Amino acid sequence: MTSVNTRHSIEREFFRTLNRVIEPLVRAGVGSPRIVPGGLIVLESRGRVSGRRVRTPLVATRLAGYVLAATARGSRSQWILNLAAEPRARYWLGGRVRETRAFVIHEDKRFRMPRSLPRPVRLVVEILAPYRKAGWAFAVLRPSDR
Repeated sequence: MTSVNTRHSIEREFFRTLNRVIEPLVRAGVGSPRIVPGGLIVLESRGRVSGRRVRTPLVATRLAGYVLAATARGSRSQWILNLAAEPRARYWLGGRVRETRAFVIHEDKRFRMPRSLPRPVRLVVEILAPYRKAGWAFAVLRPSDR
C-alpha cells in the first residue's frame, strides 16, 4: 500500500509542478485549440472542499461549439471531482475566458446523457462513456451562451 501512496504522491507533485509552468502560458493563448480542434485549455473550477478557485491546464478537443476534456487518472483528478460537485466553471481558450456548465462522466457517477447536447457531441460521449469503467473520466464543457 505504501508504494501506491508514494506513486500517487509523486504523480500529484509532478502535475502540480507542470501546471505551475504551463497554466499562465495557456491562459495567454499558447497551445490553445483555435484553428485545430485539439490543444490545451485552462479550466477554473471551485474546490469542493476548500471552496477556492483552482486552475488546471488540460488537453481538450473542440466539437460542435463544445469542449471535451479527459483524463486517464479518473477520480484521482481533482478537477473532475470539483466539476462533479459544482458544474459551473470557466475556462480559457485562445487567450479568452469563457463561462461554462460542465457535464461530467466518471466511474463513481451515474451516467445520464443530457438531451441538450448536439448530435456530434452525443455520439462522441456515447463512444467514450464505457471507458469510465476502466477509470477514465471526461467533462463536456458547454459555453454558457448555449
